[in-house]
Amino acid sequence: MADSAASPLDPALLGLRQQIDAVDRELLALLNRRAALAQEVGGIKKREGSVVFRPEREAQVIDGLKASNPGPLQADSVAPIWREIMSACRALETPTRVAYLGPAGTFSELAALGYFGSSIVRVPCASIDEVFRTTTAAAADFGVVPVENSTEGVVARSLDLLLTTPLFLIGETSLFVRHNLLRQTNSLAGIQAVCAHPQALAQCHGWLSYHLPDVERRPVASNAEGARLASLDPGLAAVASERAGSEFGLHVVAPAIQDDPHNRTRFVIVTHPDRHPQPKASGHDCTSLVVSVNNRPGAVHDMLVPLKQHGVSMTRFESRPARSADQWEYYFYIDLQGHPDEPAVAAALAELRAACSFFKLLGTYPLDVH
Repeated sequence: MADSAASPLDPALLGLRQQIDAVDRELLALLNRRAALAQEVGGIKKREGSVVFRPEREAQVIDGLKASNPGPLQADSVAPIWREIMSACRALETPTRVAYLGPAGTFSELAALGYFGSSIVRVPCASIDEVFRTTTAAAADFGVVPVENSTEGVVARSLDLLLTTPLFLIGETSLFVRHNLLRQTNSLAGIQAVCAHPQALAQCHGWLSYHLPDVERRPVASNAEGARLASLDPGLAAVASERAGSEFGLHVVAPAIQDDPHNRTRFVIVTHPDRHPQPKASGHDCTSLVVSVNNRPGAVHDMLVPLKQHGVSMTRFESRPARSADQWEYYFYIDLQGHPDEPAVAAALAELRAACSFFKLLGTYPLDVH
């Protein structure tokens, strides 16, 4: 027998639902009012020739709302709600085309939607190289690429392309990565190969070695591509997101098979400097650069001295072989706290540039807002 307290006819419940309906109508009216104001802003920007998307402005809006949030709405819920609101308002001005490693259902797509909101034109690409080519050629306004995983470290191809292409960074976002074993049938029996991106296969090495020790691990361009292949062949399984499983009609044979339960991937947002200016300081910024120094004793130490002298914190330091005639030459990828408009950061960068044989500012951008 149904609990009468939970019945739709209960007067208290009916009254609360009516209040919620009234609040929803008020919210819709306010959202439309906000959208109209955004359209006016868009008109001014169009006349001035300025860009529609300003990551530092959106970060400041979200930071301010979180700081003034009285509850009971959780602070962590503010960012995704307002990103969707700002995405819908932005779409009224101009469609934002975003390239990412596809097809549908990849973690790169989830990162793109989490950062820009769902009111975008999605441009799935077959490889990280294609994301860079598409964005460089202006077939997309922005590209979203993975650069680092908490388990497997850097995504080398993304770093190499940041070095050699004209694109620069205007944002970052990180994503909790939960890998699942997907298949046509809900069983481990008879699996001939597991298809996934090489990084995903590496992140699930322990689980795959224990549960499927004799099964081939087949690298493919993306996890979603692995899911697509698994949907066509009953002998294949994929390592991918639940979203990819839903997209291709696959069973989740085993959930959360990543070796690190806190596995996260960091993504960066890239664009062409001719189409988008460097974001202004937001108060919580990161500056990324790549440098090289002559191969001599103490060169790396001397390179870092300006950061210490000016009190600039380094949050990331990654070396990559330069692939030059000198087999011991390296490029160093560095993340710094702060923005070049800040005097201490500007002074440190100027001295660092003078100490390097190669210096490239990859971008400065607001830190990820959760």
